[in-house]
This record gives sequence, structure tokens and C-alpha cells, in this order.
Amino acid sequence: MKCRRCRGPAVIELRRHNAGFCGDCFLHHTREQVKKAIHEFDMIQPGERVLVAVSGGKDSLGLWHLLRELGYDADGLYIGLGIGEYSDESGRYARDFATKIGGKLIEVDLPADYGFDVPDGARVAKRSPCSACGLSKRHIFNETAITHGYDVLATGHNLDDEAAVLFGNVLRWETSYLGRQHPALPAAPGFVRKVKPLVRLGERELAAYCVLMNIDYIVEECPQAAGNKHLGYKEVLNAIEERSPGAKATFFLRFVERAHERFADEAAAERDELSPCAQCGAPTPGETRADAAEPRTAQRGSQPVCAFCRLRNRATRIPLRVEP
Repeated sequence: MKCRRCRGPAVIELRRHNAGFCGDCFLHHTREQVKKAIHEFDMIQPGERVLVAVSGGKDSLGLWHLLRELGYDADGLYIGLGIGEYSDESGRYARDFATKIGGKLIEVDLPADYGFDVPDGARVAKRSPCSACGLSKRHIFNETAITHGYDVLATGHNLDDEAAVLFGNVLRWETSYLGRQHPALPAAPGFVRKVKPLVRLGERELAAYCVLMNIDYIVEECPQAAGNKHLGYKEVLNAIEERSPGAKATFFLRFVERAHERFADEAAAERDELSPCAQCGAPTPGETRADAAEPRTAQRGSQPVCAFCRLRNRATRIPLRVEP
């Protein structure tokens, strides 16, 4: 197979593009896909400070490298989740990469800074580990970006991730989630702008990029992820992609282009009803389905408490304190 761009020998085939690329042209293709996503969805403006959420995996480290290559002022944020040796190893990969590129890495340790880890938080709060993890990371990502004055929070969600999330939301017709599923969510009171520059690249492309750029990353899956629904959704979509290359890109990108706006009003209405959390000040509806059995406030007339603070209170046995 020849490279589509230079006609030299190809080293990777991308069936959804009906093309092969040599190493240099594949790296060019990867950068162009990220540039296209940033431009198409108005993700980052020149001069803005970007905080990249890094986990030590291929997607987040690849994203950090790509943004710096494209000239963006991008720093990293690593959260230690207290998941035994897995967290120790993923933290080492993040630190080693930051040292290699001379980048600034902000570190937050969930057990040391908030008093609980993901396994204990999930057990005490009766959540799945992935639910407790995702809730904690979303809160800390946003809180850290605001505290340190960043304009944009970038995450390493790739095309496979977004297609799997969309598949699950469509199966359950989670209309408010569909209204929030977009490559770029604008800043709002209490929220930093959130962007996903990798939405035009799949997992295989990110793995190839890291190999070609000599980026070391943690390969093992999180041990807490066993049974995660999205892994099952990915398997289904991979089977469809095998039969119909490009199906995942069409599914997700055409949803964004043609259907997202149909659900955006519901998500905007929910955002308008948010109130500051009585404990941390983050915007919150005061109640989530997972915590519906738990009172949204300590007493009638008091401010709501966000899901993260409720999780933290239960995991650390801190009494709920809310001002009337």
C-alpha cells in the first residue's frame, strides 16, 4: 500500500478514510484532524491558557503533545484516584512525560486532598467505581481550571469514546445528556469552557501517534473498569465499524451536525436552574438520580449540596453542614 499523500510506502491503513499513510504523513494527518476539530467547533482562541486533563494514557498524553506542537499554551492536570498500583503507575507516566516535554503538571491527590479514594467512595456511596470516578474527576477538573485561571479545559475523549457515549445515551434516550454531548461546551457561571480536540481521531490513531512520537503511556486498563457499560458499547460499535468503515465517525459527527441542537434547549434549561453548592460553591441541581434517596438539602429552605460533596461527606463520614 502506498501513502495517499506522498505515494511512499504506507505504515498504517485507515479504512474509514480509505487511505494509507507513511509515518510522516500520518503525523501530518493527525495534527490536521486536531486543527480541524479546534477550528470547526471554535474550541481554543489564540493566547488562551489550556489545562489538559491527563491520566497517563495514550489519549491524554497524545492530546497534550499535539496541543503543544500546534502552539497552544497547554499545561497538564493529573488526579491521583487512589486505585492502588494502577494510580501509582499512571501518575509516573504522567510525570515522566511532563518532564520529557518540559511541561507544567498540576497534581491533585484525591485521598490526600479530599479524604477518600475511588474504591472506598464507590463502596460507601453505593455507586459503581466508574460513576464515583467520573463524578470526582469532573468536579476536580472544573474546580482546578477555575482556581488556576485557565480559559479552557481539554480532555482526551476520542471518536471511539464519544460514539460509545452517544450510543448509550440514545439507547436510553437521555435527552439532557444528548443536549450536553458536544465537542465544545461554552463557559458558563461556575463552569470553564470544556473541549474535546480528539473527536476526529480514533483510539488506534492515537496509539499509532504515540508510537511514532515515542510517547510512553500506561497500557493496562483501570482495574475498576470491569463491567463498564461503555466498554460493551465500544465492542458493539467496533463490530459495526469492521463491516462498515467510517460508521462511528458518521454516527457521532452527524449527530453533532444535525441533531444536537434538538436537545440543546433542555440542557440549557437545566443549566439555568443550577444553584451554588452550599459546601463548595460549584453549580448544582442539588440532586442526581444516583442520590435521589438522599435529601438534596440538610433542611428546608437551605442551599443544595452537590453530588461530589455528598459523595465526599459519605465517604469520609463528614457531617453534612449547610447554612440555612
